[in-house]
Amino acid sequence: MNNFQEKVNFLWSIAEILRGPYKPDDYGKVILPMAVLRRFDNVLEDTKEEVLQQYEQYKHLSEEAREQLLNRASQQRFHNTSNYDFQKLLNDSDNIAENLRDYINGFSKTAREIIEYFDFDKQIEKMERNDLLYLTVKRFAEVNLHPNTVSNAEMGSIFEELIRRYSEHAEAGDHYTPREVVRLMVGLMFNEDDDVLTKPGITQTLYDPCAGTGGMGSVAQEYLEEMNDSAELEFFAQEFNEESFAMCKADTLIKGEEARNIRFGNTLSRDAFPMEKFDYLITNPPYGVEWKPVEKAVKEEYEDLGMNGRFGAGLPRIGDGQLLFLQHLVSKMKPVTEENPKGSRLAIIMNGSPLFTGDAGSGESEIRRYVIENDLVEGIVAMPTSLFYNTGISTYIWILTNHKAAWRKGKIQLVNAVNYYQKMRKSLGEKRHEITPDQINEIIRMYGEYKENENVKIFDNEDFGFQKIVVERPLKLNFKVDDERIDRLYEQKAFQNLAKSKKQGEAGLKEEEAGTKQQQVIIEALQKLNDGTIYKNREIFTEKLKAALGQAGLDVKAPLQKAILAAFSEKDDTAEVCTKNKKGDAEPDPDLRDTENVPLKENIHEYFEEEVLPHVPEAWIDEEKTKIGYEIPFTRHFYKYQELRSSDEIKAEIQELESSILEKLKKVIM
Repeated sequence: MNNFQEKVNFLWSIAEILRGPYKPDDYGKVILPMAVLRRFDNVLEDTKEEVLQQYEQYKHLSEEAREQLLNRASQQRFHNTSNYDFQKLLNDSDNIAENLRDYINGFSKTAREIIEYFDFDKQIEKMERNDLLYLTVKRFAEVNLHPNTVSNAEMGSIFEELIRRYSEHAEAGDHYTPREVVRLMVGLMFNEDDDVLTKPGITQTLYDPCAGTGGMGSVAQEYLEEMNDSAELEFFAQEFNEESFAMCKADTLIKGEEARNIRFGNTLSRDAFPMEKFDYLITNPPYGVEWKPVEKAVKEEYEDLGMNGRFGAGLPRIGDGQLLFLQHLVSKMKPVTEENPKGSRLAIIMNGSPLFTGDAGSGESEIRRYVIENDLVEGIVAMPTSLFYNTGISTYIWILTNHKAAWRKGKIQLVNAVNYYQKMRKSLGEKRHEITPDQINEIIRMYGEYKENENVKIFDNEDFGFQKIVVERPLKLNFKVDDERIDRLYEQKAFQNLAKSKKQGEAGLKEEEAGTKQQQVIIEALQKLNDGTIYKNREIFTEKLKAALGQAGLDVKAPLQKAILAAFSEKDDTAEVCTKNKKGDAEPDPDLRDTENVPLKENIHEYFEEEVLPHVPEAWIDEEKTKIGYEIPFTRHFYKYQELRSSDEIKAEIQELESSILEKLKKVIM
């Protein structure tokens, strides 16, 4: 089994043993931890005897001192002091559950904690109860996952493929991102940093807050090693899915890297690296997943810390947390200093929603505004559809940096790579397309060349901004007292409330009776104005109304007066403008209120005079309501008009279809 896919298929085929006591959705609860254990077993087998000998020599030392010495003996960052391994476990089938637990407990602390995250002891008990444990261990003992046979990179791919199969129904973006997509992201992220990354012995840091099994870190490390085999990329990650976290940490441990850099928890509610900043940042956050479970923590940080926290630019709608992860990454960028003149670069892949969702002033728009006005967005690449295993939706790679090249300052580059793919021979879930190495290189070349063509557009930051202005038009009403409008008065809540009471019993009845009489007095007073006169000036009608009510001895409060005016008014373009104060300022008509989005580069008053006033001369701008918004209408900038077919061509096609249908019907009838 030298082939990667053969190894994956063999490991997964072991799940057939579990059929019956386990449902298919639960196979991963056994396959994943057992694959990790078998890899651990193979990695440690060459030094196993040496470790056991030294354990006897050093077991009287403190745990910390003993771990360091035994790790040195194992030539790894972990070890195992149990007398068992996979082969020896098979020698005692009657006690295999007890012996397997002894074997797991023999691992050093970090490795043991990884297995604990799988909650594997429950599965040991279940398999033993169903006579499956010995068979499962035996089958895993048949596969050789020794580093001489399976490289670290290949083992990482095997882990990813196993967890992908285990999680085929997960949300898009969860757990696993196809490696060709990650390689493209990494290539774009490392773009323009060749002068730094090719320095002998350079060490850089990479961070992924939604790490899954750690595939993005592995691909980035491979990519950098190809550029500079003396370079080191230290990987830091956080993941809140327990199985994914355990496999990520296991993979890191097996590669001889610092497992403490892989931490558990929900990044949005608890930043596991609160004081850390990184050279490079990369992630694929969940798409369209609500952040309600962490709402309290996120809002508290937003309100208490503002721009001193991670989410100061704004909060997106509760149904999609992608832009929270974007802000989180931005907060982890290293500032540009003399010691670190290149700052940081990040790559994040998201669906189309973060490009345009949310109107001016919304959380989404304010987040876009922050990253664009601070000149952080370097470029966005539109990806082909059907790249992911769980979804066929469109995705976009955003590249951000806090130290743009001189020629990129104040600019954003859009690259349309939607056609850069080839169809797969066999689909994997929703994944029907893949990007070839040549296509990856071509996309990176287009991005790096920074030249406009049919697939590349370059814009000023301000091109994506707009000013949302509120256009008001004056309220014009006529007033008349007649039977129809008197009937409308009974529909007004303030008038209805006169004959209602919150009191109980006799007191309530008396209050309601008094209110009904007051209603009648008001109607009788208004009937005196029922002479057919139409008033086109609200102030004049109001004076008439007050006089009529005053003669009836009524002291009408503002809410009731407003209700009466509403009942006896109608919209009338020929009426005089209603004013809202003594200065004579026009009162706006809310039904005629409109908005206009004016490009940020245009003067709103010039736009208003040219585009609005010619059509509605009485309109004005409510300056206090003007808001700045940002959106990136990616598709619009690459839209290609396709000429519609002629009516004759369509008609001919319909006639041809009709003839074909008739011929088929004749055969059926005959």
